[in-house]
Amino acid sequence: MPSSPDLNAHHIIVVEDDEVTRAKLSGYLEAAGHRVTEAEDGPSLRTSIARDPADLILLDINLPGEDGLDLTRELRNGSDVGIILVTGRADVVDRIVGLEIGADDYVTKPFNPRELLARVKSLLRRMKSGSVVEYPVKRFAGWTFNTRTRKLVSPNGEHERLTRAEYELLNAFVERPNIVLTRDRLLNSTTHRSWDPSDRTIDVLVKRLRGKIEPDPKKPEIIVTAHGEGYVFAADILER
Repeated sequence: MPSSPDLNAHHIIVVEDDEVTRAKLSGYLEAAGHRVTEAEDGPSLRTSIARDPADLILLDINLPGEDGLDLTRELRNGSDVGIILVTGRADVVDRIVGLEIGADDYVTKPFNPRELLARVKSLLRRMKSGSVVEYPVKRFAGWTFNTRTRKLVSPNGEHERLTRAEYELLNAFVERPNIVLTRDRLLNSTTHRSWDPSDRTIDVLVKRLRGKIEPDPKKPEIIVTAHGEGYVFAADILER
């Protein structure tokens, strides 16, 4: 008789239209101790979420009808659920767009099960950990950033929504102002992946973050490029 699922385990929804691939993904995750729900498209994903909210969604980009990018946009409009996109190796533009609209990470087909599980574990750990700094509220250039609650408030008092990756990047910057941070170091602060010179994740996230906090993103004064090295958070930090 099969054992009952552990209701305290992380709930992951696998969204994949290919039945064989979906079964493989689900099998890897279940063997690692997760609760898994399978969905083949957008409507079945919505039904699954309504029935049992997910901790993380493994989302194929190339779905019939609404693709993974459409669904990522929809999810990010009202949810901080973890999103890992599953892409083909040739889908470089889609991967970048996915990160720009709020996906947390991606894996490429054909994927190594160990890499997939490592990405899932890393994202779930980061979602759970949060910031534990002594002075959680940082003020810079008129902005107020609570690193513990992830709230970012603009100089005119408006709340700016951050994706998880944007929050982690901003947190890395405010903890080390006026220091050149390499892309490698920033990548480790956000995705815990090995550095790949062709990986544009950090550049994409910096562009997104500049669009939210810089008075003129085309002439950044807060997150400044250190050519050939990385980026510098140039604003003064006040703590409380």
